[in-house]
Amino acid sequence: MLLPATDWSTISSLLTGVGTLVLAFATFAAVRSSNRSARIAEAALQEQRRPVLSPSRLEDPVQKLMFIEGHWVSAAGGRAAVEHVGGRVYLAMSLRNVGSGIGVCQGWLVRAGLGSSQTMRAHAGEDEFRLQTRDLYVPAGDIGMWQGALRDPDDPVRAAVAEAIDAREALSVELLYSDQIGLQRTITRFGVIPTEDSWLTSVTRHWYLDWDGPRPEQQVLAAAEAVQRDQEAADSRAVALSEMAASDADGPAAQDAAATAADEANATRPPRSRG
Repeated sequence: MLLPATDWSTISSLLTGVGTLVLAFATFAAVRSSNRSARIAEAALQEQRRPVLSPSRLEDPVQKLMFIEGHWVSAAGGRAAVEHVGGRVYLAMSLRNVGSGIGVCQGWLVRAGLGSSQTMRAHAGEDEFRLQTRDLYVPAGDIGMWQGALRDPDDPVRAAVAEAIDAREALSVELLYSDQIGLQRTITRFGVIPTEDSWLTSVTRHWYLDWDGPRPEQQVLAAAEAVQRDQEAADSRAVALSEMAASDADGPAAQDAAATAADEANATRPPRSRG
C-alpha cells in the first residue's frame, strides 16, 4: 500500500496564510485600540482647554473697567452694569469661568427682552455678533468682566435697548467666545434682570458651535414645550378656580341684596285693607 506523498509546499503556504490572517486581525485590533486611545486623549485635551462662562457669585468682589471715552463702570458679583448716559449705552457683566480653560471673548449681541427657550429658541447668527475690540480673557476657575457699548445714534438696536433700560426692563446678552487658541467656540445667553438698585445676571443656554453639546437641541426644545404646556394648564386651572371662588362669593351677596330689597319694598308698601 502506497502512502500519498506529503506536499510540504502547500502546507507551508497554508500556514503562512493563517499566520498572515492572525497578524492582520492583531494589527486591526491594535490600530482600533490606538485610534480609540487617540480620541480619548483628544477629548481629554479639549476638556482641559474648554471654557464655560457663567455669572459670577454674589459674594465675588466688585470689578471696574473703563470705556474708550473714559467712562467708568463697576459691577458687583453676580451683577451687571447697565447705563444709558448721553444717548450712549454702556453694558458690562461680572463673569466667572466654570470651565477648565481660558475663555476669550470674540463677539457679543444684546437685545431688549428676556430670552428663553420659549421666546428665543435659537442663538443669533455668527454674522450678527459685534466683534470685541478689546482682548477680554477670563481665566479658568476665576472671575472676569465683559463690556460692550452702543454709540451710533442711528442704530435701531441702541434705541430699543436704551428704551428698555429707561423703562427698567430685562435685557438678553449673547456672548461668543472660544478657548485660548480660538477653538471650541461657544455661545452663552445671559439674562440681565433689573432689581430695585442693581441689575442681576443669569445664564439661560449654552451652544457649542463646533460639535454637539451635552444636551441635544431637540431634547431642549421638547423640554421647553413641556414646560409651556404645564404653564398653560396651571394658568387655566388658576383662572377656573378664581371664577369659581368669585361665583361662590357673589351667591350669598346676591341673596342678601335680594332680601334687603324685599324688606325695603315691604316697608314702603301701603297696608292692605281688611274686608
